[in-house]
Amino acid sequence: MGTNALQSALPAWCALFGRRFESPLLWQSIIMIITMLLMLKLCTEVRVSNELNIKRRSFAAADSKDEEIKAPPKRSYSDFDLNYFWHWSKFTDYVQCVLTFTGVTGYITYLCLDSSLFVETLGFLAVFTEAMLGVPQLYRNYRNRSTEGMSVKMVLMWTSGDTFKTVYFILNQAPFQFSICGLLQVFVDIAILLQVYLYSSYPQKPMSHPVHPASAKAL
Repeated sequence: MGTNALQSALPAWCALFGRRFESPLLWQSIIMIITMLLMLKLCTEVRVSNELNIKRRSFAAADSKDEEIKAPPKRSYSDFDLNYFWHWSKFTDYVQCVLTFTGVTGYITYLCLDSSLFVETLGFLAVFTEAMLGVPQLYRNYRNRSTEGMSVKMVLMWTSGDTFKTVYFILNQAPFQFSICGLLQVFVDIAILLQVYLYSSYPQKPMSHPVHPASAKAL
């Protein structure tokens, strides 16, 4: 969900060039981007350190050689594997993707500054995407009938932050889409907290761990 927050913050930041909102919204986007990048770096390092598969994936191309070979693999943007999008092995690949997305979005926004429809649509998509950040966690809890592995404290912080933010939007008469998406985000947070309460009366479903054929060799 952290990665989804990063993707939603970027167009929100770009949309400010078309219609200047209040400064707190800009600083919120900047802080969110920095925080999500730090979390993304940590998650990438942990996943790669626990991954037994020696084949590495990148934003520019899919590695075709093993790690044991010292020579760096030849990469081409035409080798980009869409099946592994946003599931790469190095943090630098995510940074490249973010910079590419920012550059393309910023350039298109610059060309369409005179179109109020484009600017309003971009802003709405940004806040709507942010409002839907909790939906994947909500669906996963529903599918597993469990909230194991989920931090309740984190969800409580989400709920409190989203509530304060929505109240801020309403009191300061922010654009209508901000208040609507803020309320939607609060409802999703409350739904996740209700799942914690409902599933607490059932035995927690154990998380399945895939067995890798190479695990015996690794030991």
